[in-house]
Amino acid sequence: MADDTLLEHFRYRIRRDYAGVADWWRRNWRNGKWFRRGVFALGAFALILLGAWFMVVRDLPSTDKLLTYEPPLPTMVRGINGEIVYSYARERRVQLRFSDFPKPLIDAFLSAEDRTFWTHGGVDLGGLVGAVIDYVRKLGTGERAKGGSTITQQVAKNILIGDQYSISRKIKEMILARRIEGVLTKQQILELYLNEIPLGRHAFGVQAAARAYFNKDVDQLDLHEAAFLAILPKAPEIYGRKKYEAKAIERRNWVLDQMVRNGWATREAADIAKAKPLGLVNQRDDEYRADAGYFFEEVRRRLISRYGETAKDGPHSVYAGGLWVRTSLDMQLQNAARDALRAGLMRYGGNRGWHGPIAHLKMTDGKWRSELASSYIGINYRDWRVGVLTDVSGGQGTIGFTDGKTYPISLPSGPKAGDVVAAAPNGNGYALKIIPEVSGGMVVEDPQNGRILAMQGGFDSRLGAFNRATQAERQPGSTIKPFVYATALDYGMTPATQVLDGTFCVYQGAALGQKCFRNFANEGGAGTHTMRWGLEQSRNLMTVRIANDTGMDHVVNTIKRVGIGDYKPYLSMALGAGDTTVEKMVNAYAAIADHGRQHPATVIDYVQDRNGKVIWRADTRRCDGCDMPEWDGKPMPRFADNGKQVLDPRTAYQVVHMLEGVVTRGTAVVLRDLNLPLFGKTGTTTGPNNVWFVGGTPEIIAGVYVGYDQPRSLGGWAQGGRIAAPVFKEFVQATRKRWSDIPFAAPDGIRMVRIDRVTGKRVFSGTPEDRVAKASVIWEAFKPDTEPKRTIGAGELTAKEQILDALRRARAARLAAAQQKQKDEPGNFAEEQGGIY
Repeated sequence: MADDTLLEHFRYRIRRDYAGVADWWRRNWRNGKWFRRGVFALGAFALILLGAWFMVVRDLPSTDKLLTYEPPLPTMVRGINGEIVYSYARERRVQLRFSDFPKPLIDAFLSAEDRTFWTHGGVDLGGLVGAVIDYVRKLGTGERAKGGSTITQQVAKNILIGDQYSISRKIKEMILARRIEGVLTKQQILELYLNEIPLGRHAFGVQAAARAYFNKDVDQLDLHEAAFLAILPKAPEIYGRKKYEAKAIERRNWVLDQMVRNGWATREAADIAKAKPLGLVNQRDDEYRADAGYFFEEVRRRLISRYGETAKDGPHSVYAGGLWVRTSLDMQLQNAARDALRAGLMRYGGNRGWHGPIAHLKMTDGKWRSELASSYIGINYRDWRVGVLTDVSGGQGTIGFTDGKTYPISLPSGPKAGDVVAAAPNGNGYALKIIPEVSGGMVVEDPQNGRILAMQGGFDSRLGAFNRATQAERQPGSTIKPFVYATALDYGMTPATQVLDGTFCVYQGAALGQKCFRNFANEGGAGTHTMRWGLEQSRNLMTVRIANDTGMDHVVNTIKRVGIGDYKPYLSMALGAGDTTVEKMVNAYAAIADHGRQHPATVIDYVQDRNGKVIWRADTRRCDGCDMPEWDGKPMPRFADNGKQVLDPRTAYQVVHMLEGVVTRGTAVVLRDLNLPLFGKTGTTTGPNNVWFVGGTPEIIAGVYVGYDQPRSLGGWAQGGRIAAPVFKEFVQATRKRWSDIPFAAPDGIRMVRIDRVTGKRVFSGTPEDRVAKASVIWEAFKPDTEPKRTIGAGELTAKEQILDALRRARAARLAAAQQKQKDEPGNFAEEQGGIY
């Protein structure tokens, strides 16, 4: 009962107090004008606070992500020996640890940007007040007020919220700065800042800026250089320019004085530093820029297809993922391949006169310098430079370069103002230089693993990105013939098989009539010869006869299996009428050299992420037991065989052995004096439009083609042995120490038999001389039970040989009947079908 009385008492008190407050509120609301205004003001302030929360605080990013923040970093490319040779970067960035930053550099930045960094909690109240006053003073003038931001606030701005100029951004910046100070240590904040701050010349972070402005690492900077870098956050695009040098020195010296004031430098050291010039280097590309543009572009294309280009494509993108890429690029071989191909192009097309400019600029408003610079056209050949003709009058003109300087130049008829041309110093001016119109491509590969060691896709990648080594589809000409012969060897023929080098025609029906093949230069047949002789001398008539006897279905299957191309079973394909690339041809020849085992052609060995973890590798073989802590006494672990068996090892060796004869006494005899165990094949397409050579040793395979981008005749004298093979020869001569004298090894199942080189018959006397051009006796490679006997009679023919002989006789009879019906002169089937020599 007492409890009920007490509860009722409290209810009465509440009703009485509420009635009193309500009465007070109504009385003041009716009679108090200022009371009402105060209520409205208080409500408005509450709404403002609520709006500010929605606008500023609610969507602020979490500062916790700074703990795992990974800045966008360029992809670094290493060569075959591990040296850095290139980088894919749109911004200069190098990430360092706090311990890597020298103390004078840290002190310089703190003196310039945030003197109280070590003591404040993220926001400097004194700096903030000054910034507010400056903002009010400049309100409406269009000028930007000074920031007043601490280094912590700048980290929030640079990484979390961006650089939008507004009051709300400033509020967000301050709130985030306070939060950052609760998440990261001062050292971590400073590490982020010094790695991320934009400092001009596309440099982000102090290490990248040190390289960009002084060509030094941060630990090599002098005091005056560290002070200069510290002034850049305020106006990097001004202080880094020559015309603002006085302003830069004044600001730098102010930083030095601040360092003395803060006790971080002595007056003597500061005075010595103030007396020094800025000492800035000219803007330039990164120091690790090997001259292998076509190779690097191929690597870039393959990386982008796998990981994407920018950060939005994923964590391992090419331009933000910070990848480390080990490639197979061998700079010694690359430089030799580049120089050899260029020399070959110059020999053919360097003296053919003016054929047009590299490009043409519109010369809008006379802004030729910026237009030339933005074209990114260049050249790295001797002392040549790329410039634009700013004026042309008669046989004289003026050429200008990206540095703004102009010089007189003598000109032939044809060039006009705006033409981009190559030129070299000549007296007090420049002389016009002709970049060959003809071009080509070259690839060098290790046949034992498929690694591409060098790649040159034209005269210079700075003149255009089109890579003729991997992108140009060209007819390979007679370089396809080894795969025709390989198919024939698989289907019962031998290098000593006698084949008629004579008229071979195909009857195509009543509408098209009869079409006949021709040897090179329309030569007729030369009678019956060994299959080896036909390959050495590149006889078209023998090749199509062999292809026809073997079956074109089988031939094109072989060509497809080695990765050259997927062609229709037309006889013209046996002479190289189908399109392919240098890369594919070299990879196919690599399979021949490696006993028929083919490895995918690769330019990348493996890829690591920014932390060094391997995320992709070309060689995926396992080596079970390789990492055992102790040897278990069993045989040492070995990697399993890699690659794919695309040819019979014995067939591959037979082809190699015949192709060695191409160098000794055939169409590539220009290479004989290299005195190496070389094999290879030349090729010349109809026109002749393209000339080829592909070949090498058991350790290095190289291929080259030369031709116009818009195919047309190179001239009647052009042949693979005259233009392409000398390019290969010059390449070998420049790298002679890299070429081993170890000969090709025969696989199991090959019998080396002494034969008469001309007749192909077996002999039992005489010394074989494989490297002698006119040797009467040579060693020949045979599969078991296919080697020829000393003599053979009609009764000794095997069943298979009897069938083949009957088929040849029947085919000859049909051809004779077709020729009797055909009254007109036979056409050139090889020419009309894209025929090849």
